Amino acid sequence: MLNQSSSRSGHDPDPRYSGESGEVSAAFRPATAAPDFVSLSAQPDASRRTTYHYLSTTASTGGEYGLYRVDMGAQAGGPATHFHKAISESFFVLSGTVRLFDGRRWVDATSGDYLYVPVGGLHAFRNESGEPVSMLMLFAPGAPREEYFEGVTELAGLTEDERADFFVRHDSFFV
Repeated sequence: MLNQSSSRSGHDPDPRYSGESGEVSAAFRPATAAPDFVSLSAQPDASRRTTYHYLSTTASTGGEYGLYRVDMGAQAGGPATHFHKAISESFFVLSGTVRLFDGRRWVDATSGDYLYVPVGGLHAFRNESGEPVSMLMLFAPGAPREEYFEGVTELAGLTEDERADFFVRHDSFFV
């Protein structure tokens, strides 16, 4: 029996499924699945490549969250300090060493390290290790981040106004 004093405050969300027997609706994705998108910086060098695995998108979760595996090459870089007005973002390092900025300081995060960034929280990340990095990125509620990941590669060809519009459309505000 659950001890009332050890239970969390509040309660579970209201039910959203009204069936009595459950349904077959889970989606399995093997680790060997090909990436959904491969991004190259200006130089088509594999060490600068970032691959994105769209594990759970806004569409597949009904907007609840988006979960992506991001594999960064040894010299892949990363975005400057920014924040989001509508979504939180979380990082979980699977392998390698990635620099994470938590709004106060940069830390070298390694396998098993985790950073949660609430809505409005300043953050950034980059790979300066000289080695590949793999991490999970979680956005909640879900946002079409796949459009962002794919669109970033086209920024060089946009006007300044088009770039500004792109970032506003994708809830990314750089400081």
